[in-house]
Amino acid sequence: MTSLCRDRAWIDSAVQTIEADFNRSADTHLLRAPLAGGVHLYFKDESTHPTGSLKHRLARSLFLYALCNGWIGPKTPVIEASSGSTAVSEAYFARLLGLRFIAVMPRSTSAEKVAQIEFHGGETYFVEAAHEVYAQSARLAAELSGHYMDQFTYAERATDWRGNNNIAQSIFSQMAQEPHPEPAWIVAGAGTGGTTATLGRFIRYNRAQTQLCLADPQASVFHRHVADRGATTSADQSSIIEGIGRARCEPSFNPELIDRAIAVSDGASIAGARVASRRLGRSCGGSTGTNLWACAQVIEAMAAKGQTGSVVTLLCDSGERYASTLSNPAWLAAAGVDPGPYEAVLETFFETGRFGTGA
Repeated sequence: MTSLCRDRAWIDSAVQTIEADFNRSADTHLLRAPLAGGVHLYFKDESTHPTGSLKHRLARSLFLYALCNGWIGPKTPVIEASSGSTAVSEAYFARLLGLRFIAVMPRSTSAEKVAQIEFHGGETYFVEAAHEVYAQSARLAAELSGHYMDQFTYAERATDWRGNNNIAQSIFSQMAQEPHPEPAWIVAGAGTGGTTATLGRFIRYNRAQTQLCLADPQASVFHRHVADRGATTSADQSSIIEGIGRARCEPSFNPELIDRAIAVSDGASIAGARVASRRLGRSCGGSTGTNLWACAQVIEAMAAKGQTGSVVTLLCDSGERYASTLSNPAWLAAAGVDPGPYEAVLETFFETGRFGTGA
């Protein structure tokens, strides 16, 4: 692998290929949601990336980071531990470079995501339990003389958090002409922790007064770790929300950047996805619903203090990726998840601008 990574001509071409792909892609839209009251709510629509999710940014950064570190050569297999969306995006970039890509993922990953990985030329390797993805990815990389991308370790360092059109810079640029250009809050989930690290660092680097709220599935360890640094794992049953929340505290997650953490039940997340889809006129995945439920609590706290301003969150991916699972009423019923009462709370929130947890 060392000799391959010395092939500078190939690396130069690979970097140019990724940069050219970036140059062909327009920035994602910032959507203002119709919300009563004095707080303006915006969704950064990451579903419009070429691979359909927020993870497109991460995958591009991880490939550039690995290339510029000399970890990937012209024949290096790339392996990743992923619940789906990162693997879809990494499969896309691997195919751009003509590389073999293998995604190691839980067997419970939605069939739609698996199909998208395969559409982009990727292979899938399933494990029974989510915690097995790390060791199996490292094993495959060693056996194949490949590179384990390891998003959970490198996400927070692969992205240039000072700017370079990262998601934070994009949000602040797009907010520049709005009535409240500096957001009072940005609300985001964490899977690796890379996005919250980029947002939190950018906020501090630019001396903004914006606060960062973590929207986290109830079963995840991240919100527990924010409250108690000694909490590094969660024994709770896994959340059905893919892409955010983890049972272990990942190396890329930085709790010092989080100003508030809100735990969100699966029922509230699914309700949020449904209500956001109706209110925005586009399909939203479960993690977007997690974000919306947390936004409602943040906005309620602002309204209770008589504050106005803006709140920005992320539309992470499309609900179409979960047609057989999160968007399937029969599947939800079998999982024992009833989003109905939470939907009523969120509909009232949009109509009045006030939030009550009556579910």
